[in-house]
Amino acid sequence: MSKKILIVDDAVVMRMMIKGILAKNGFDVVGEAQNGVEAVDKYKQLQPDLVTMDMVMPEMDGITAVRQIMAVDPNAKIIMCTSMGQQALVVEAIQAGAKSFITKPFQPPKILETINKVLA
Repeated sequence: MSKKILIVDDAVVMRMMIKGILAKNGFDVVGEAQNGVEAVDKYKQLQPDLVTMDMVMPEMDGITAVRQIMAVDPNAKIIMCTSMGQQALVVEAIQAGAKSFITKPFQPPKILETINKVLA
């Protein structure tokens, strides 16, 4: 059975890019969210196996969303998507419960390797 993924990013282009990479490699993208508020709601509804979470978004940032999702499901698997220069935020996200991170611009092999490692 393919793993269910929720993609969270305020940029449509980024969501499409990640979705394309995942779909091509047998993952089931069950939902998309454009901010942390939507991410938490969709996580509760869809119960995905994994979430890719952008750091900086309107309404609620990725780290706050990670904290809220972890409060609902302490076993949630969340990978942060970060731009270069956000290392301090990555540390905070990992402390909040994120399992790993991928760096923009995305490289498909790195995304797949990170996702497979977190799901293993």
